[in-house]
Amino acid sequence: MSNHHRAELDRHFAWFEARVPPSLAKFLGWVRKPSSRFARAPLAMLLIVGGIFSFLPVLGLWMLPLGLLLIAQDVPFLQGPMARMLGWIERKWMERKAAKRSS
Repeated sequence: MSNHHRAELDRHFAWFEARVPPSLAKFLGWVRKPSSRFARAPLAMLLIVGGIFSFLPVLGLWMLPLGLLLIAQDVPFLQGPMARMLGWIERKWMERKAAKRSS
């Protein structure tokens, strides 16, 4: 079951990397490598805190799911809930896009 969740998280990471600038995508690829584990945890915590304070001008809500994705790379029991949450977000996103096209 854990491999399925890990594969689902990798798919969501690939989706996210495809939508950010190339330099940021390259950085995300480096952060996801197993050798970057000690850089990943502090970065994930900073992103989560930044996402919580998204009402400030520089920070954004996009930081929260990215931080949670990064932390789930190293915490196996978070992989399942994160994969389900991101699947739900993706389904709602696609439904919203389809509703906009049909109206």
